[in-house]
Amino acid sequence: MIPVIEPIARLSAQLARLPGVGAKTAQRLAYYLLGVPKEQADELAAAIVSARELVRSCPVCGGYTDMPLCALCADTGRDAATVCVVQDARDIMAIEKSRAFFGKYHVLNGALSPMEGIGPDDIRIAELVQRVDAGGVMELILATNPDVEGEATASYIARLFKDKAIRMTRLAHGIPIGGNLEYTDGVTLAKALSGRTAL
Repeated sequence: MIPVIEPIARLSAQLARLPGVGAKTAQRLAYYLLGVPKEQADELAAAIVSARELVRSCPVCGGYTDMPLCALCADTGRDAATVCVVQDARDIMAIEKSRAFFGKYHVLNGALSPMEGIGPDDIRIAELVQRVDAGGVMELILATNPDVEGEATASYIARLFKDKAIRMTRLAHGIPIGGNLEYTDGVTLAKALSGRTAL
């Protein structure tokens, strides 16, 4: 019988709780961390604690920051009239990597999901309404995920603002660049056809 070394088992169990890390990978990481110099392990532990203590939600957009306002909200060069609505703070980085959007953001911190008991009061929709009502927002880009919950959330927000003098747009859905029609699912093809543009 293989002896259980409690500290290693505890470390492996904690690492296995990380997204995308299975039991075997967690065990490998635990043994790797045991083999690094103590200073390196201490730096990793300190970085985790520091991030948890210093990083918080931006009071305007809901994204991550360690300052009174996040860098994007504080940037006066960005277009405050265009607000991109995303489900999660991590989505901001994905859009920023495109280098194609120069407006501001609003993080919902989730999506509507009646099956899981998540309603409009459980995500940051009220804060979005306050932002729009404060004035200056001319367009909302609904960039929620293209799944059932994301579509439901986008539809709810669109209905919420339908009587306001504000432009509502949705990210395009369809075939990715470099994709092959033969391997594209029917729902994606249907979205691509309905969202086709003139040349």
